[in-house]
Amino acid sequence: MEKNYDVLVIGTGLAGLYTALSIAPQYTVCLIAKEALVNSNSMLAQGGIAAELHDDPFSLDSHFEDTLKAGSYLNDRTAVEYLVTHAKEAIESLVSLGIHFDKDENNNYLLTKEGGHSRNRILHSGGDASGYYTTKGLSSLLQDYKNIDVLEYTIALDLIQGKDGEACGATVLEKDAYYYPIYAKATVLATGGIGSIYGSTTNDLSATGDGIGMAHRIGAVIENMEFVQFHPTALHPDKVESRRRFLISEAVRGEGATLINVKHERFMKKYNQKMMELAPRDIVSQAIYREMYDTWTDHVFLDTRNLDGAFLKKRFPTIYEKCREEGYVMGKDLIPVAPCEHFSCGGIKTGLDGETNIKNLYAVGEAACTGVHGANRLASNSLLECIVFGKAAANRINESIDAVSITPCFKEVEMPNYNYNYKPLKKKIGDYMDEHVGIVRTLNGLTLTKKTFDRMYESLKKSPNLTRHYYEALNMVTTALIVTEQALQRKDSIGCHYRID
Repeated sequence: MEKNYDVLVIGTGLAGLYTALSIAPQYTVCLIAKEALVNSNSMLAQGGIAAELHDDPFSLDSHFEDTLKAGSYLNDRTAVEYLVTHAKEAIESLVSLGIHFDKDENNNYLLTKEGGHSRNRILHSGGDASGYYTTKGLSSLLQDYKNIDVLEYTIALDLIQGKDGEACGATVLEKDAYYYPIYAKATVLATGGIGSIYGSTTNDLSATGDGIGMAHRIGAVIENMEFVQFHPTALHPDKVESRRRFLISEAVRGEGATLINVKHERFMKKYNQKMMELAPRDIVSQAIYREMYDTWTDHVFLDTRNLDGAFLKKRFPTIYEKCREEGYVMGKDLIPVAPCEHFSCGGIKTGLDGETNIKNLYAVGEAACTGVHGANRLASNSLLECIVFGKAAANRINESIDAVSITPCFKEVEMPNYNYNYKPLKKKIGDYMDEHVGIVRTLNGLTLTKKTFDRMYESLKKSPNLTRHYYEALNMVTTALIVTEQALQRKDSIGCHYRID
């Protein structure tokens, strides 16, 4: 059994969806989702999309400079300029596809402010459910695109290469039962984040670094993986029932909420006197970490008591309801929060058009490293990046695909299909990443972690197993090992990467 398409898109978050929808209708597209179509980090995004809706140089320069500053100026300036100057077009494109953003009574977009931004430039949808409404809106369009086939509950296992090393599609496992190749002239990795390699994360737990693992195995360049962003304000639960944490958008702080420690002292002035709670995420997360260390506790508080409860309920309906379920009333109670893994600023190295160093292989979204984020992502640039660079990748594919011919060098290899339990190994990866490759890192901790992951990797490579759980474990340890190795190589502290040795 095999399938053939012009384009294979792996991942159904915002980047994968938008790229697939942007492929010209004369080309066939296969869009695969590891779980249900709606399972992705994009669906969980609360804050919104950062975009200047005016072409005046001051506005664009402001977004450009804020992005560079948040990224500690390690950003690729050309990529940042491309992102900022194409933001308005990206929003207009979404609106033309039926995506709605919140407006006031005069039909003007409601723009908010988040950490690291010098101006109100963030559009949102449904108050605090921007990712959900944007991603859900695009996924609902797929039925109208006759050139796109969608395969749910299908995990990509390995990329297929041709005689010259070019990408020719991928092998997949559909519904844990059907193993076969999908051949394609262009393959797009849109597999999202790496959250599951940590013990706690805001990510959908299907984010196991699959794109990073697959790309690494065929020699794609992976860079900036040491820059793992921790969101400052994940809701801190009384009882830990899941590794996934509920994110409380920094837009809440953008509306005036503050941070206090367990002594009820507001503390951000000590760490960034000018921006306070709206400093970039790396600064706020590291500040909270220090406050927790100094006060012998595992959380701080988000204080919304200075804000009107009715306003909060309307502006942040999802967050308000979740807090209420956990026993906290926004506007009245202190809400316990702590930093938690949120976003990978690095990934598979690409150019402006999504191309990698492997011919016919593209990467978009969080799996890609466009260079936009540098050492730390500016809030709400991620959804914008999905649209801007997803469109660029699709344009490049549309322009070049007619000249592509593939001759895959693929021979199906028999693999056992054992019901092994990889959960203890996955938990161990998360424990080591939390302790040694988290907000604060040391040479000894990173060295110990690398040795541990080296042994795990070799053990898994020796015993291939044709199951989703095996490949997830392999991708997780591959990704965790790359993060650890690149954290060891960068000895200075900058952005999300903080070493105390």
